[in-house]
Amino acid sequence: MFTGLSAFPLTPVGADGVDEDRLHELVARLDRAGVDSIGVLGSTGSYAYLTRDERRRVAETAVRAAGETPVLVGIGALATADVLRCAEDAQAAGAGAVLLAPVSYQPLTDDEVYGLFAEVTVSLSVPLCVYDNPATTHVTFSDDLHARIAALPHVGSIKIPATPTDPHRARERVTRLRAHLPDHVTIGVSGDRAAAAGLIAGCEGWYSVLGGVWPRVCLALTRAARRGDSTAALDLTRRLDPVWQLFDRYGSLRVASAIAEHAGLVGSPNLPRPVTGLPADAHRRVRQVVEHLDPDVGR
Repeated sequence: MFTGLSAFPLTPVGADGVDEDRLHELVARLDRAGVDSIGVLGSTGSYAYLTRDERRRVAETAVRAAGETPVLVGIGALATADVLRCAEDAQAAGAGAVLLAPVSYQPLTDDEVYGLFAEVTVSLSVPLCVYDNPATTHVTFSDDLHARIAALPHVGSIKIPATPTDPHRARERVTRLRAHLPDHVTIGVSGDRAAAAGLIAGCEGWYSVLGGVWPRVCLALTRAARRGDSTAALDLTRRLDPVWQLFDRYGSLRVASAIAEHAGLVGSPNLPRPVTGLPADAHRRVRQVVEHLDPDVGR
């Protein structure tokens, strides 16, 4: 399940908490589109703002809605004890795999990061994806640390930050990391603007924010890159450049929220407080970009 397009939907949150009906439809829509896996409770899924009970219900709802599509469930938390509880809940819900970012208030040493993964993986019965997201967690993985963690049981993939958009530099980055990993551990690129370059460079998967709202165009990009049609993949990336510019300016979570709201997929508000959606002028800009793009892009 750690290859191809892994689409990460929002967790819609209204005044009464998680909107499980909307979440069910978001996930079912991705299943109908034919994505390779569905990732809930990642950064786009706002896991850090939800209680354990809310996270359990998100996992259960997603697994029910996903049909035969495997579901990757985020289990990151500040305390190791909470990570273990979330892992237990995710597995009980039927998750196909779990996603773990080393979240911390205090800066963590490499040994502390390794210790977290070592303690969690020993209790797992499903594969684990290592979530390398220094912009959010402020934990920077070295290739040596990735190698230590990748040797642990159940580790199946690494979700890396965006590769360079230059294809040559992207290939250098992926090749260098690949040399540190066992053959069974895949590399998945995040940072949607870099998806084509990362896939062309040898990443087996794309962990995608935009895939959570626009799965079909992201599937087309993924399929093109993985069959070696770099021209088609890069052309789709260029067509989506207005969206990447919005991501750069406003952040991918808020833009994905606005796109989903514009499409009628979620209500308003739909993000967990204190996070709020885009201001009115930015919302208008998102709507203009969406309406300007070819209609097939947004399906």
